[in-house]
Amino acid sequence: MPDMLMRIQRATALLCAPDGPTLSSEGDAVQLIGEAMQQGAELIVVPVERLDNRFFRLETRLAGEVVQKCVTYRRRLAVLGDISAYLAQSRALRAFVSEANRGTQVWFLGDLQELSERLARAQQKSESARRSEQDGRQ
Repeated sequence: MPDMLMRIQRATALLCAPDGPTLSSEGDAVQLIGEAMQQGAELIVVPVERLDNRFFRLETRLAGEVVQKCVTYRRRLAVLGDISAYLAQSRALRAFVSEANRGTQVWFLGDLQELSERLARAQQKSESARRSEQDGRQ
């Protein structure tokens, strides 16, 4: 199955196929971001299977490089799948994932349903903030 473009809530997402090439370098991240930009995707959805195991060992800096590239090119990143085995091995990774999941740019989630729910909540917050800002100007 190739990577495909899909709509999740109001976000245009590039859904990476689980059996595609492994994301194992900063260059791979740039290539994936380029594909997302070319297709007009604001969100890149990467299944855990596509990530090199080094991504989950923070000392390799791969996770930081990938996240930084996504932020630089203004593309949100969602990693989908079970990462509990990696989390059990690293306090630093648990902190990294927890902090990422508090934000709006990078999320580690179980599946597409969880991603859809997260996007819906984020959109509701955004719309509420926009209404409050408009009310304050009147």
